[in-house]
Amino acid sequence: MTDDNKQVLRICLTPGEPAGIGPDLCVQLAQHTLACELVVVADSDMLAARAQALGLPLQTFLFDPYAPPETHYPGTLNVISIPLAAQCVPGQLNPANASYVLDTLRRATAGCRNGEFAALVTGPVHKAVINDAGIAFTGHTEFLAQLTAAPQAVMMLAAPGLRVALVTTHLPINEVSNALNAPLLERVLRVLHADLVKKFRIVRPRILVCGLNPHAGEGGHLGREEIDVIAPVLDNLRSEGMNLTGPLAADTVFTPKNLAAADAVLAMYHDQGLPVLKYIGFGRAVNITLGLPMIRTSVDHGTALELAARGGADVGSLVAALQQAIELAGT
Repeated sequence: MTDDNKQVLRICLTPGEPAGIGPDLCVQLAQHTLACELVVVADSDMLAARAQALGLPLQTFLFDPYAPPETHYPGTLNVISIPLAAQCVPGQLNPANASYVLDTLRRATAGCRNGEFAALVTGPVHKAVINDAGIAFTGHTEFLAQLTAAPQAVMMLAAPGLRVALVTTHLPINEVSNALNAPLLERVLRVLHADLVKKFRIVRPRILVCGLNPHAGEGGHLGREEIDVIAPVLDNLRSEGMNLTGPLAADTVFTPKNLAAADAVLAMYHDQGLPVLKYIGFGRAVNITLGLPMIRTSVDHGTALELAARGGADVGSLVAALQQAIELAGT
């Protein structure tokens, strides 16, 4: 218990791809003083080996779910140990460990659902190697939605001064237009609005909505998705009281004047909104999954295989993701 008698939050962390920098980041994070209890779901021997490679002190302890949560002590980690399927060589992907990565997520999610953990923080996964193992996988957002039977999960990244949510996530560009439809857009907007109110305590969120096409379709001359899909949904939801502006041209929506009057921007596809956000806050940005019956945050970067076990990984985004999880879980 803390001095002010508030219960210490118990946060779960999955390192992600074992051959990447996720384990490095866990070991680096373990050196910090943290305002929570941290429980890592990973192979404990792999974490110990990575700590040794980095030259950092680390004591691992088997997680005891019956013990009262205590704030993290630097240089230690509570671990729910899930064994690797095959030996991990830092920097070298092995499809045999794809099932291990997903098993860590399953265990962590189950712990969030049953009340063991107040939130889940995830390290970076490598989508391609999971697919190479014969497992259909498009990303954390979709996988966690499937695990929790969430009707609609929404991917949102947040950096200082900017939040960007996505209608479609990990799709090829040539599939985006066909995927964009009125029911999907309405579901995403309802989730985004509801979680900005509930989780971020914004009374009446101001959301800027991008168009899909250049110049937001330019009156139909550059595409009709704005006229046929986006505008009707926005009109309908505005009639219910949502504060929505758009469809707006994506090349000008991210100006300081527009963002000063917004709580979030909704982009139609991944690379419409995220390059701007990562330019503003890479290394400090946090990936937040909205619409889940649990709190999940993540880093804003990939596995960086070339840095694994070499000591060059920046822990900043993981620190920010953990702090965001603590804040959301404490509301």
